[in-house]
Amino acid sequence: MPLAQLITPAALAARLDQTDLLILDCRFALDDPGYGQRSYAGGHIPGACFADLEQDLSGPVHKGVTGRHPLPAPDALVERLRQWGLNQDDEVVLYDDGPGAFAARAWWLLAWLGKREGVYLLDGGLKAWRTAGQALGQEQPSRPRGNFHGEPDARLLIGAAQLQQRLGSPELTLLDARALPRFRGEVEPLDPVAGHIPGARCATFTDNLDSDGHFLAVEQLRQRFARELGARPASGLVAYCGSGVTACHNLFALCLAGYPLAPLYAGSWSEWITDPARPVASGD
Repeated sequence: MPLAQLITPAALAARLDQTDLLILDCRFALDDPGYGQRSYAGGHIPGACFADLEQDLSGPVHKGVTGRHPLPAPDALVERLRQWGLNQDDEVVLYDDGPGAFAARAWWLLAWLGKREGVYLLDGGLKAWRTAGQALGQEQPSRPRGNFHGEPDARLLIGAAQLQQRLGSPELTLLDARALPRFRGEVEPLDPVAGHIPGARCATFTDNLDSDGHFLAVEQLRQRFARELGARPASGLVAYCGSGVTACHNLFALCLAGYPLAPLYAGSWSEWITDPARPVASGD
């Protein structure tokens, strides 16, 4: 079974009565942390639980040490998943109302814990669900506590020191998921230093989608990432972004395109710049 899978609104609607299905609403706004919870309360896909980026899908921020969205402690995340009712063999559907970055973060976290089958992103997110004429609900789901257990896979991560040692390697393809103006250092709305990690390539995550917010066809995604790789091996891929969230969108798209799941630099740019000894680049 492929690691990255999409589901359509019609296919999800047909499965809403499944008892072995967990739906997570991952809506969030970086400039309004309460947005997701308010939006969920106002209406969500029936049966969905709410997963907050900062409270559930991230750990505590330590200023000057971590990035803006450090990974949650694995045991805390496993416990939260059990509270939502996740069992070992359940299917999971993830969605948000934007381009899918927050849902992709949840997908990556599940993969990190070993949940690599039966996990789907709703293609097009909540916008596609509404466009398809599907209903929203406001009831809080009541699911029995789940029995999910998972262990983090260290192979899916790369730390700042390890990445710094690899800079300049002819095999490294370092993909930065942020928009081009941030990559170039022309603007920086979130972090105190602008620019990018030297040697990185700008692979803006929204370019994985078409104009309607659906993922591009597999062949289009394959061509996109083949251009980024050039003659370098896929085994040399590393993904990062501003805080380890939108990079997961690129990792999901890479898997859709048939590439293996590459390592994530989870601290990303917001962690990288906490140490002034780490090099910084600007421009293209």
